[in-house]
Amino acid sequence: MTVSASTARAAAAANPLASVDGLIEGLASVDYIASRRIATALYMGVNLQKPILVEGSAGVGKTELALSTARLLRLPLIRMQCYEGLDESKALYEWKYGKQLLYTQILKDRLGDTLAEANTMDEAMARLHGMGDLFFSEPFLEPRPLMRALNEDAGCVLLIDEIDKSDEAYEAFLLEVLSAYQVSIPELGVISAKTPPFVFLTSNNVRDLGDALKRRCLHLHIPLPEASLEERIVATRVPDIETTLTKALVAFVQGLRTLDLRKAPSISETVDWARALVLLHASSLDPALVKDTLNVILKFEQDIVAVEPQIVELLARR
Repeated sequence: MTVSASTARAAAAANPLASVDGLIEGLASVDYIASRRIATALYMGVNLQKPILVEGSAGVGKTELALSTARLLRLPLIRMQCYEGLDESKALYEWKYGKQLLYTQILKDRLGDTLAEANTMDEAMARLHGMGDLFFSEPFLEPRPLMRALNEDAGCVLLIDEIDKSDEAYEAFLLEVLSAYQVSIPELGVISAKTPPFVFLTSNNVRDLGDALKRRCLHLHIPLPEASLEERIVATRVPDIETTLTKALVAFVQGLRTLDLRKAPSISETVDWARALVLLHASSLDPALVKDTLNVILKFEQDIVAVEPQIVELLARR
């Protein structure tokens, strides 16, 4: 018995994680046009409970993949933005020192009564030790992104963005989180996730990542798209744009990527340019319009200066 296309779409909408095709359709419903390679990696990552390390040049949709997955699954997104010098206290937890100090002052008057009832020095020390443990308990804990993700009972999407900008020490610290979905806190012990989060790590290849981190992740590289896929992305993100203009601007951007530029335009620049052209009520591309808006797709003045003499030739390629 053959399943109709409408039945298949309904099943995909009900459970987008049931198949690769379901994920492709599901992501499209939240305006993310995914290639089959992207959807396959996501399908394996979610169902095998493996983090996904997403690599590729800036602006190809790495972060957007995590955001769209959270929207598709209707889960909270918790984002950990990485940077040089990031440490455990900023990523996992901090103690609320101000609250601890306030409670210390409040209990100061009762401290004498507590110690007065102690008959020996050992008993007094034991009582003080018990009070110290109280101040290093969960009510005095300030959870940071990693711990918040582990504490989401119904699960979440955890985005560890630009992991390549962090230090190797932080990368090593992440290994326990990525392999067992748990963290060890000296004062509290081991905290494990009731529902493992869906983890995405993104990298722009600022530095090479360690083998231990890569072993714990599925690898996904998102390349710059071919013209047909880029046209679909633009049409999805900028629904008001005319089809002929979409084809023309994508062809121009594809031509720019063949040049020796300091930074070739990515998908995000293409979408921004499409929005700018719609804002300017453009229906077609001409040399003057392209020259006036080159700063939207090219981010370095040296690239703009290099491209301006070639605008007419690039427009003729389409």
